[in-house]
Amino acid sequence: MAQKTQVGIIGAGPAGLLLAHMLHRQGIGSIIIEAQTREAIEGTIKAGVLEHPTVQLLDELGVGERMHAVGFEHHGIELAFGGKRHRIDLHELTGGKSIMVYPQHEVIKDLVAAVLANGTTIEFGVRDVALEGIEGTRPSIRYTLDGEARQIDCDFIAGCDGFHGPSRQAIPAALRVEHLKTYPCGWFGILCEAPPSSDELIYAQSDRGFVLVSTRTPTVQRMYFQCDPSDRVDNWSDERIWAEFHARTEGSDGWRLKEGRIFQKGIIAMRSFVCETMQHGRLFLAGDAAHIVPPTGAKGLNLAAGDVVLLSSAIVDFYRDNSHQSLDSYSARALKRVWRGEQFSWFMTTLLHDFDGEDTITRRFRRAQLDYLVSSRAASTSLAENYVGLPFEGRA
Repeated sequence: MAQKTQVGIIGAGPAGLLLAHMLHRQGIGSIIIEAQTREAIEGTIKAGVLEHPTVQLLDELGVGERMHAVGFEHHGIELAFGGKRHRIDLHELTGGKSIMVYPQHEVIKDLVAAVLANGTTIEFGVRDVALEGIEGTRPSIRYTLDGEARQIDCDFIAGCDGFHGPSRQAIPAALRVEHLKTYPCGWFGILCEAPPSSDELIYAQSDRGFVLVSTRTPTVQRMYFQCDPSDRVDNWSDERIWAEFHARTEGSDGWRLKEGRIFQKGIIAMRSFVCETMQHGRLFLAGDAAHIVPPTGAKGLNLAAGDVVLLSSAIVDFYRDNSHQSLDSYSARALKRVWRGEQFSWFMTTLLHDFDGEDTITRRFRRAQLDYLVSSRAASTSLAENYVGLPFEGRA
């Protein structure tokens, strides 16, 4: 069974869904295929801090209503170290910008609904995906669905299928330029039934390791502490988890973390990864297929949105003006924002985590940097600008 469309999109994550929706608004057709079921992609709970430009984009696309209704707009973050908490006023330092705490799976729900409503096809639960003819002018995507062999013939393929998807692997290994850094720590994450411990996110640094205090709803909270990536969830009882959170976050100011019933636990590894070869022939990579960041900088979904803004604009230029210029320069232009986000995420990770085997001078360096960040307006402004997000190219 063969289908024809203008853009074949592999992956129904934020990048693929955003791209399909943006192309549709410009009269360009697409088909999305996704390995998971709709229930799986909408039900997998993931973190989500949306930058100011990403919030603006979702509003422009008409998919921001529920985000504003149930998300949390934050005007600042707190850095906690040395037993004290210090507020970084994002709103004041960036001329009125803010962030939105709205989980990624909720963004996916909004985008899936919007994409299906505009008539775009999403085929869930596909298997055996293979890309063919990407070096020619009429590439195709082969796959199976419910045991039936299928094919999409298209003008372009957008690989939005994440780090483990087949799209990046379709680029010859000899041509791919890739960079990887694996961090010697992971995050132990919990979801718990409790009221918020803070009105804003808390990034806490201590000699015992890092903690992030975040929120999901008025009654559900999301928190993480730094751990050994090879550790096991079974090693941590609820009592031990709460004792570790308290030890790493509480100081002399009287603030205390609020406990509740823990109903989800998990450990995630941390790495920085960039595939600088974001295009090959008629294949273009976007989102996690091309780059991964440690979650400390809250950049993953936002970098994907930046990719899609550029890629959708380039595809529109091709169909409207028969111009290849924007398509040909896609990698170079996308990588400017990608590397900025990667560097900021690395900076936040090394600033706030205490890695095993560090010497005392390294810890003093870190403390000096933290002291400078909270005492210098210039340093605070730099952090705030990067945290709320730099503008997408071509947008104010």
